[in-house]
Amino acid sequence: MDDKTVTYAQSRYDEISKEVGAYLKRVGYNPEKVRFIPISGWQGDNMIERSDNMPWYKGPTLLDALDMLEPPVRPIGGIGTVPVGRVETGIMKPGDVVTFAPANVTTEVKSIEMHHEQLAEAQPGDNVGFNVKNVSVKDIRRGNVIVLNHPGQISNGYAPVLDCHTSHIACRFAEIESKIDRRSGKELEKNPKAIKSGDAAIVKMVPQKPMCTVAVGIIKGVNKKEGSGGKVTKAAAKAAKK
Repeated sequence: MDDKTVTYAQSRYDEISKEVGAYLKRVGYNPEKVRFIPISGWQGDNMIERSDNMPWYKGPTLLDALDMLEPPVRPIGGIGTVPVGRVETGIMKPGDVVTFAPANVTTEVKSIEMHHEQLAEAQPGDNVGFNVKNVSVKDIRRGNVIVLNHPGQISNGYAPVLDCHTSHIACRFAEIESKIDRRSGKELEKNPKAIKSGDAAIVKMVPQKPMCTVAVGIIKGVNKKEGSGGKVTKAAAKAAKK
């Protein structure tokens, strides 16, 4: 849309939408179910934030439209719920009792498959599907993390592995500054000795080796004067950085 021959014009957007919509209809798609979003990847218009260059466009940004998509359901008949994921660390075996976080659902692993072959165990780096007992597809969601042998509470010195962007680094809880109310953000306790599942807290975490992340104030989503508390689950804590 930022091209000099277009200059963010609604007329060009309407023209392209009509042409592409007609083509989609010919190949079997319903154009009414397809979103057309005027963007500029070079300038960032309507990618993450709404563009001032196109006040005539009232629809979602590209990021918002992606978040609105409902993931397709691909049921596997006859054996129940089969989550799919990658083993980042540790080993998973049939018979293991695992917890999905933050859903806080505990279940037993019945079987593990990779490329349609049964596995005796899944090791780091394996992309596997595994059958679990008595868990509905409604109980777990994409992005859940499976945890084994979590201590049940977190105190200073605990060092879980943190995934941030492409980094996969152990980060130590250097200081639990305060425990806060999950809804209001009001401080409930100063420097608690430990936090447990369901608690919200402000903590300082120190990576065990250098890692890249986003500085507060650079991206609008993290531009906050005060650090915000994260919900502590059985997996680990979402820490807020002041």
